[in-house]
Formats: sequence, structure tokens, C-alpha cells
Amino acid sequence: MNSRSVLILLIVLVILALIDLYAYKGVSSALASASSTTRRVARIAYWTTSAGMLALVLWAAFTFQQQRDARNYAFMFNLSALFIALLLPKLVLFTFRGAEDILQLFRWGWWKVAPGGEASGEVLTRVHFLSQLGLIAAAIPFTGVLYGMTRGRRNFRVERVKVPARGLPDAFNGLRIVQISDLHLGSFEKDSDIVRTGVELVNAQDPDLILFTGDLVNDFADEATPWLDQLAELRARLGKYSILGNHDYSDYAHWDSAEAKATNMALLQQHHERMGFRLMLDEHLPLEQDGERIGLLGCQNWGRGFQQYGDLKKTMAGSEHYPYRILMSHDPTHWDAQVRGTGIDLTLSGHTHGAQFGVRVAGSTYSPAQWIYKRWAGLYQEGDQRLYVNRGFGFIGFAGRVGMPPEITVFELEKA
Repeated sequence: MNSRSVLILLIVLVILALIDLYAYKGVSSALASASSTTRRVARIAYWTTSAGMLALVLWAAFTFQQQRDARNYAFMFNLSALFIALLLPKLVLFTFRGAEDILQLFRWGWWKVAPGGEASGEVLTRVHFLSQLGLIAAAIPFTGVLYGMTRGRRNFRVERVKVPARGLPDAFNGLRIVQISDLHLGSFEKDSDIVRTGVELVNAQDPDLILFTGDLVNDFADEATPWLDQLAELRARLGKYSILGNHDYSDYAHWDSAEAKATNMALLQQHHERMGFRLMLDEHLPLEQDGERIGLLGCQNWGRGFQQYGDLKKTMAGSEHYPYRILMSHDPTHWDAQVRGTGIDLTLSGHTHGAQFGVRVAGSTYSPAQWIYKRWAGLYQEGDQRLYVNRGFGFIGFAGRVGMPPEITVFELEKA
């Protein structure tokens, strides 16, 4: 690690230690009336897990690249999930303890200026209800993360979207397209049945067309090897087509030479072929049915803040004669930056994962993804152009999904 990385790590450790100290004040306040044995057990359990968490951060920081090179993604992402499961409750305790301290400060100030002062009989140290409420509330994120690690990442949601399609030829009216995105196959344990479940769900939709919008792997082509035969079982009457996502280029991994990286890319492209997908690299082709045609376009990754390998002009060149065009482009920021105004009818993206976290309130879902992306999940429309952002099939960084289930999208085109 260089000096800058060490400094950042030290700052993170100091912040985590301060969170621990202040959150423990909340635990101590909440258990003020408990027995001495209960308080002692709570203290030992709290500081044991806190020390373990800080040790985990140190170990991960110094071994991250080695773990990545060894393809230990499942192990690392499960540790990440454990870290989040321990940290979020402390942030809740931190917040409630802070509110309690503010309330106590307000009461102290009121007693000082109010007639009668402390003669009211109120005892400052007995105001513990907010910390007690915080201790209860802290169980919510802890339980949520555990659910996301066990059930949330495997409970697929099949989203059904009807798309009005101006100019769609009659032969394609009612076309059923299934989109999958962001498989991140290296994130799964080798004995996981999640991929099998997803394949069976896709085939159950009886798709005419299957479109995969990128991120087959996290970094290395061989992450996909255990799953290729299962993914080859995907069936679609008009074929299966795919593009590359930002992770597929292996730019985030360490390579000894440019040749080794190029060999990895060649293997990845072979994997798409083995799965029966036609990988599209800045190109378009016709989809034909009953003598009529629409255009399918596939652009390489282009995103704000990410790789910009895609050449949209090259992808579109010669496609203008199609009465209806569908574009696969991994990163949804591409839509606002370049796609809008081109006349492309429907763009399919992924990339955001919906941050793998979401909270549903009054019929609307809120996610950290919306702090980063203008278009982060679902269907968007500007004029006659539409963008759909798939929430992803797999996961990365955090081995779970909380309130943001893995998605299989089924589109039905309707002639407008």
C-alpha cells in the first residue's frame, strides 16, 4: 500500500473506532437498569465483535489484491456483508444516542433558565428511552442484511413491462423479450443453485428473444466456467444476444502483460459463444420475422465515470432504415449523454444493480443508487425514446440484496 492508501485506511479506522465508542454509550445507556451480569455480557460481546470488525478491515485492506487474483470473490463479498451487518446497527445506535444527548442537553438548559430549576424532581440520568428504542431499532438493519445474504439474493423478481412501440412492424407485435444483466458469475459460491434458478425462470417466460446487457464476470473470464453449460440452456426462438459491461474488460485486475489481458478477453468472447449468445461489439443486425425486420444494436461499454469504449456512431451506422430499433448499452448514463435524440426507440441497460439496497415506502422504492444515477432502475421515457434499467441478476461487493431483488425483465412490444 502506498502512503496515501495508508492514510485513508487510518482515517477509516479512526472513524470506525469513534462510531464504536459512541454507539456503545447508547448500549450502556439502554441497559442502565439491567443486571450487572447482563451488562457485562453485553460489554464483552460488543467489544469482541468490534475488535473483530476492525481486524477484518485491516486484513481486507492489505490482502484485497491477493484475494482478487485468487478469485476469492464469494469469500470477500460474504465478509463485506458481515461487516455491513455489524456496522449498520452501530450507526442506528449512534443516531439514537446522539438524539438522546441532544434531548438531555435541552432539558439541562431548560432547568437552568426555568423557574424552580431542578426542583421539579426530574433526574437527568434517567432519560434513557431513546437509547432503548435505538437498541430495538438496531435489530432491523442487522436482520435485513442477514436476509439479503440468505434469501434476498436468490428470490428473483420477474418484472413484466409492456412497451408501446411506434413504427413496430405487425409481425413483431407482441414480441416477448427477456432481458438479464450483471450476472457477475464470480460472486457465486461454486455450489450455488442461483444460476440454475434464474435459467429456469427465464425459460419459463417462453421468450422470443433473450438479451444480456453485460457484466458476465467480475474481472476474469474463468469465473464463468462453472456456469457455462447451465447458461447454454437458455432458449429463445429468435436467438440470444449480448454485450460487454465495464467489468468484462478486466480493467480492475492486475495483469502482468497486455498479452495476458488480451488472452482473457478472447476467452471471455469464447464463453459468450459457448453459451449460445451472439456478442455484439459496436454493431447492428436485423431481426426478421414473417418477412419484416427490426434492428438490434449492441454497443460496447460507455459510461460517465467508467470506461468509454463504445462507439455509438459506428453501432448505428446503416441502421436508419429499420422501422424500430433496440439498443443494448450497459451503462444507463450513456442514454442521456449520447443516445437521446438519435431516434433509437428502446435502450436496455443494467450496471446500477439498484445498489442492491432498497426501501419501499408508500408504493415507491428508494435506493442509494438514486444519489448516483439519474436513471437507476425501471422504465424511463423522453419523447418517443425509452430506456429500461435492469436491477441485475447477480451481485458484487456485498453478497446479498436487501429490498432490491435480482431481476428478470420480460418486455412485450405493442404496436402503437
